[in-house]
Amino acid sequence: MFAQTSAPDSLSASQPGATSPPGRVLGVLPNYRSGEESDPFTPLSVRRKFYIGYKDSTDYPIFFVAGGLAALGQMTDQHSEFGQGLKGYGKRLGGSVADQLTGNFLTESIMPSLLREDPRYFRRGHGGVWSRAGYAASRVLVARNDHGNWTFNAAEVSGNAISAAIGNAYYPGERRLGDNFERFYSQMATDAFSQMLKEFWPDIKRKYFNHQPKH
Repeated sequence: MFAQTSAPDSLSASQPGATSPPGRVLGVLPNYRSGEESDPFTPLSVRRKFYIGYKDSTDYPIFFVAGGLAALGQMTDQHSEFGQGLKGYGKRLGGSVADQLTGNFLTESIMPSLLREDPRYFRRGHGGVWSRAGYAASRVLVARNDHGNWTFNAAEVSGNAISAAIGNAYYPGERRLGDNFERFYSQMATDAFSQMLKEFWPDIKRKYFNHQPKH
């Protein structure tokens, strides 16, 4: 059985407070699993973890991102066994969506619930640019557990490894160990980059997009 925690199931996945990150990065990408490192830690229930995975997996940008990745794969003939034309694009689109769905639910819902880890990214929000960038990228290997203590991010690593292995089912020509590692590495790198965006987007938004109108 999963261990339940006492966190309230509010609509925001971030920590409460005025400094909570915005719901979207760049105004588009979903940001449902972010909090502020400086805020008091409140654990998430299993239900809340699955809600985060659900929201990240059903928000409309996932399909635009999948479509873009499928188009790029079509242009570079990635997954060449899929062929070209609409049929090839459809297969690449389906594979891209499947990668994101399995990755999201495994790293944000299933494995964090089983391993009692917190799937949120806790934004630092202070310090030098390189220090914050290193902190953000390293969170794919470091996470908080349900007690609020920093620990190895086993949920992220194992979730992406399982997702890469599941890809063997729909990438028939890419089932070697090297192919699995390439999918795993790609997913880890994507998550690291995503967390860097979450770290700096509030600063960028405040500096360039929140100008007060002149009277």
